[in-house]
Amino acid sequence: MRIILLGPPGAGKGTQAQSISNKYAIPHVSTGDIFRKNISGGTELGVLAKSYMDKGLLVPDTVTIDLVKNRLKEEDTKNGFLLDGFPRTINQADVLEELLNQDGKKIDVALLITVPREFIIQRMTGRRVCQNCGASYHLEFNPPMQKDTCDDCGSELIQRKDDSRETVEERLEIYDFQTLPLIDYYTRKGILKSVDGTQAINEVFNDINDILGGIHD
Repeated sequence: MRIILLGPPGAGKGTQAQSISNKYAIPHVSTGDIFRKNISGGTELGVLAKSYMDKGLLVPDTVTIDLVKNRLKEEDTKNGFLLDGFPRTINQADVLEELLNQDGKKIDVALLITVPREFIIQRMTGRRVCQNCGASYHLEFNPPMQKDTCDDCGSELIQRKDDSRETVEERLEIYDFQTLPLIDYYTRKGILKSVDGTQAINEVFNDINDILGGIHD
């Protein structure tokens, strides 16, 4: 089974991706992991990607595509995969389709986790982390017993820069610009399936499993 996982930042894709990977015995192929592995391994493409990242620039499509192509040639993807973070653009989607067509394969389903914009902002801006032990909290959903203080070690809780409202809104704008067209793209192909990401984690996975169970059978 070959799956693409779509959804805005903060939709809970990482959690669901791990559950899908475990249940259906397919690798979770994350572009973030691919970048880190190639950069730490000092591969030619990793060095090239890092040169852009160090300058604060987006890694060009050509480099990202080549990194993903190499990953999908590895043995563990032979019987399927879950793509997370790729494709992000129509161009990447076209290249992926062409790559799979060469081997007589196709994407079985594009899973979209839908979460309203304000819900994401509330979810992400409410996160706090202990600057000492790394324990994580949420001001509404998982608050510490004492305000701004870690339950485990008593150190101060902080809001990461990535969780500030300004940063979250910037990430959502990038998502809207780059990735929303993919929803139309996969809708036209008849393989887009949506689940409500505002539910409890296990309920989201149950809905995903209902979709994938039909395909898997």
